[in-house]
Amino acid sequence: MGKLTSRPWHSWQRRMRLALRWLTPGIGVKRWLLVLLIGTTFLGTGVTLSLLDIYRGAPDTPWLPWLSILALRFIDRPLRIAIFASIGVGLILWGGWGLSRSLLRPFLRPGKPIVETVTDYRRRERGPRIVAIGGGTGLSTLLRGLKAYTHNITAIVTVADDGGSSGELRRHMGVLPPGDIRNCLAALSDDEELVTQLFRYRFPAGAGLNGHNLGNLLITALADITGSFEEAIAESGRVLAVRGRVLPSTLHDVRLVAEVKTPENGRTLRVKGESNIPKVGGQVERVWLEPNAPLGYPPAVQAILNADLILIGPGSLFTSILPNLLVPDIAAALKSSRALKFYICNVATQRGETDTFTCADHVRAIERHLGEPIFDLIVCNNRPPKNLPEGVRAVLPSPELEERHAIYCADLVDDEQPWRHDAARLAQVVMDLYYERTGPLSGREDTLPREGVLSTYAEKGRN
Repeated sequence: MGKLTSRPWHSWQRRMRLALRWLTPGIGVKRWLLVLLIGTTFLGTGVTLSLLDIYRGAPDTPWLPWLSILALRFIDRPLRIAIFASIGVGLILWGGWGLSRSLLRPFLRPGKPIVETVTDYRRRERGPRIVAIGGGTGLSTLLRGLKAYTHNITAIVTVADDGGSSGELRRHMGVLPPGDIRNCLAALSDDEELVTQLFRYRFPAGAGLNGHNLGNLLITALADITGSFEEAIAESGRVLAVRGRVLPSTLHDVRLVAEVKTPENGRTLRVKGESNIPKVGGQVERVWLEPNAPLGYPPAVQAILNADLILIGPGSLFTSILPNLLVPDIAAALKSSRALKFYICNVATQRGETDTFTCADHVRAIERHLGEPIFDLIVCNNRPPKNLPEGVRAVLPSPELEERHAIYCADLVDDEQPWRHDAARLAQVVMDLYYERTGPLSGREDTLPREGVLSTYAEKGRN
């Protein structure tokens, strides 16, 4: 019997806790409850004055005793005030809860209380302004994790891609390559699982569409309809309910060129085209864009200057990350921005591009192309991944890197795809490190650092 009687009590306690969460600071509810209470108070005052006029002006009417009973005149005045106030507050809360539930029903997820939905949205709405620079699957993995912490995300993506479906559309339709932008839009979408499958759907080669991705075709069609590539990206984001922005680093039709040292005879070859660089199989000495000084996309430059945190990587070093940094306006904005700047090093090497690279080699290549050090912190994986594909090696930190930079190491490997980062782990570490530098951490239950997560960085990052 004790268990049976305790269940309603626990259910009532749970409902009370959920109701009290509406009073949590920062979700923007208490101010409107106060407005409702003030308005109700004025309305109640008017009703009370009307009742007083009835009492005084119609003392002998037959319905007056019933009105006196409804007004609880047989109870002491302080108790009457408490009873009516409690009923009023309860009805206001009940009505407000029902109204908000009706209005928000299209946006609620099954099994998730409405207060959690509102709290979560407001928390992300006030999150830090983060700019992530890169391309390929590395950037989309990072975005997939970051969107749980903030809606103020701007992904700046390279437009130097010239392979696959993107390359075909670039050559035949005259549009900028949409592939990396498509991946980032899908990663930032609210309904990512379905959208990713839809956007990555590739038509069979015999279907007359030459194996194109549906997402690439959608962005290309929107570019034709709206008349501009940047407007097509914006409209795609609205269609997919994207939280954040995806921007190209430049709107110019640029081509990536590299000097590659071949392993056979040590000759240096000039390789044109992003998709051709890994095929040579040598050591990439340097890369540049043709034309060599394209104008940066102004919203991308402005996002960098306004950012609280700038993340570079993960992603293909020479074909995804550096093409963005080779745009002079982007590089100048990075150097001028007062935001914290983290470099997220890859978990594994990339065949034909960074075959023998360590973390230090990745950082050194970026600094060489930018002309100066810019990073406040290097984030590295320290768990050697297992079952890597043939020809792929783990990228691990080295003493040389620790001597020149503040670094933080953690287990960031995706267990299912060990050559990539785990999106949730990476985002958690990035946000912990950001809040450790900027603070305060109090009140941020969802972003509090795990025990010991900052120990290494706390000792080295401030030296």
